[in-house]
Amino acid sequence: MAHPSWENQTAIVEFVLLGFSTVWQLNLALFTTFLTAYVFTVTGNMLIVLLVVLDHHLHIPMYFFLVNLSFLEIGYTSNIVPKMLAGLLAEQKTISVASCLTQFYFFGSLAATECLLLAAMSYDRYLAICRPLRYTVLMNDQVCVVLAASSWGSCFLLTAFTIILLSRLTFCGPNEIDHFFCDFTPLVQLSCTDTSLMETIAFATSSAVTLVPFLLIIASYSSILTTILRIPSNAGRRKAFSTCSSHFTVVTMFYGTLIATYLAPSAHPSQFLRKVFSLLYTILTPMFNPIIYSLRNRDIHEALKRCLTRKTVLLQ
Repeated sequence: MAHPSWENQTAIVEFVLLGFSTVWQLNLALFTTFLTAYVFTVTGNMLIVLLVVLDHHLHIPMYFFLVNLSFLEIGYTSNIVPKMLAGLLAEQKTISVASCLTQFYFFGSLAATECLLLAAMSYDRYLAICRPLRYTVLMNDQVCVVLAASSWGSCFLLTAFTIILLSRLTFCGPNEIDHFFCDFTPLVQLSCTDTSLMETIAFATSSAVTLVPFLLIIASYSSILTTILRIPSNAGRRKAFSTCSSHFTVVTMFYGTLIATYLAPSAHPSQFLRKVFSLLYTILTPMFNPIIYSLRNRDIHEALKRCLTRKTVLLQ
């Protein structure tokens, strides 16, 4: 039931995203830093997409999922960073309730989709290393498409259900969100209606799309590690581990930042800490993913060389 003191309050139609600071010089420095990171993120992920699309040597399941992940990272940052950049320079940092819910919808959907895509990629590595003789049968084009499509579709549908519940809430003020984007907890805290049922449902769905994939990833890498340790030669072990080291690093970064954001601040209830931790998975992780997948990836290096060689030949 709504609190009696809220009954006569007027429902608000827009929020104020407080962001990081009211100091102009600091906001300008943050704007430059975040804009640079955003450009680098979009450029790096688009480069991976183009390389995989243009080079037929990369038309294999691992890079099919990587293209999905790169598209996701572009959408993920583009959903949050442009509005955040505008807020750093604007005097009025307002966002309508509808726009706020839309931003959270894409944020929640894409974050959940990343969990499932990372699980699909770990399953791909498990089959490649632990079941190599059956890999082409178990991970064919149809299976890849089904895994990717179900990851995107299921997460967008589940988050839509949460958004429907959020849209039925009444927000009576204050209308200030002490964050740089519309996250679930700050939104619920501003509601003047009962949110207990919605929070329970949201917790159940978010747990399903984060914890279950995480457990599948752990199971996959436990089997992968066991198989690698059984390989007799050091060269064979290094080659097998190199095929999944990039993905393992990305998984560690992604889930590490989620834990830091949603569990660590609970022991130290500082909203500033929550905002700082949120930067890790909204800006830093999408920016470092293309670096991780290309830095020590021989296939990506060779594909880039082939593309540059073809471009040089065409120019001549």
